[in-house]
Amino acid sequence: MDATESRVPRAWLEAGIEAGKLAGAVLMRWRSRFSIREKGPNDLVTDADLESQRTIVEFLSSRFPGHAFMGEEGGPEEKDPGASAPPTWIIDPVDGTSNYAHDFPFYCVSIGLQVAGELVVGVIYDPVRDEMFSAASGQGAFLNGRRIRVTPTDRLDRAMVTTGFPYDCKGRDFLFEWWKHFSIAARALRRTGSTALHLAYVACGRADVFYAFDSHAWDVAAGTVIVREAGGSINNILESRGRYNHFQPDAVASNAALHPGLVELFQRGPGR
Repeated sequence: MDATESRVPRAWLEAGIEAGKLAGAVLMRWRSRFSIREKGPNDLVTDADLESQRTIVEFLSSRFPGHAFMGEEGGPEEKDPGASAPPTWIIDPVDGTSNYAHDFPFYCVSIGLQVAGELVVGVIYDPVRDEMFSAASGQGAFLNGRRIRVTPTDRLDRAMVTTGFPYDCKGRDFLFEWWKHFSIAARALRRTGSTALHLAYVACGRADVFYAFDSHAWDVAAGTVIVREAGGSINNILESRGRYNHFQPDAVASNAALHPGLVELFQRGPGR
């Protein structure tokens, strides 16, 4: 990212923030008066998801006509566009749709920007609490304009751990083995249903760790930039020694003190 950090235009971040606010307003406007349909088992989409994504794409397209888009609710296939692709906005218009559908107040808008194969801008907006998490590579991470940093926690038994589960857990007993492990080993374990918010909470110090085995690029793109700019680290769980690939479905994010031990723990397996 060194070659890109110094030239991330401020306009990209500012536009991402504005798009997040516009989409958040859509979610608040549609609250309690939307229709719901199922994309798959326990995987919902609402009118608000569709209008939120349309709002984001239309706004950013008007600012940056040459940019591309990848979103949860339609668009190109979920695969890495590669280093030669135009700047690509990776969008989750409602991260936590099931929460939103049930009026459980943990959901957000997540907007990341990938340029030359690297994530360079991240915006996560929680419209319920009016909290805007934002970052651009080399420029720091912020919550409502205030600089944020990960925690200095250096022991798992003092850590707040967060996680996400897939829509369908059948036949995936290892998920519950890890849940049991962290329930015992950590100070606290939480699952709120929004990957992007979990990453934002690691970045601002509300949580120390996030892990998941079934995430998507639009879940983690924005949060990856924000966590890194807040001084944290993020890796794939199953291929932790290499460069983090946000198009792989697994991730572990934490502060610098805990991260090496977590990487080793996931290599060993739960209870070891």
